[in-house]
Amino acid sequence: MTDSNKYGDQRTVTNIYETPLKPYDMEGPVQENMSYLPLTHNKDGNNMGVYVIRMEPGAETIAHTHRFNEDYLILDGDLIEPDGKVLGRGDFVHYEPGTHHNSRTETGCFLIGCDWGGEKS
Repeated sequence: MTDSNKYGDQRTVTNIYETPLKPYDMEGPVQENMSYLPLTHNKDGNNMGVYVIRMEPGAETIAHTHRFNEDYLILDGDLIEPDGKVLGRGDFVHYEPGTHHNSRTETGCFLIGCDWGGEKS
């Protein structure tokens, strides 16, 4: 939704709790039990920007290597990293370009993420 005020077309407001999410396919194929909302994320362009992801209980991402920096903040639930580290509400994670990982959840997870910055050479 675009606000009509003194900022005109320069501001977009999206409510992440009210906007329907899309089937999750950020690593290629659609993944079961996961959905996302690309806020500023441009999958068809530079593949950078901000998004939210909802993972249902038991969901797991496909292992992938990051071309760019990835940051994410857990808004709700748990996220388990490949080394067994359990992340929870309020945990902020940063991965450098070139990092290879995947994540899973036991109870479900809702997070906001951002892919940004220089590409790993």
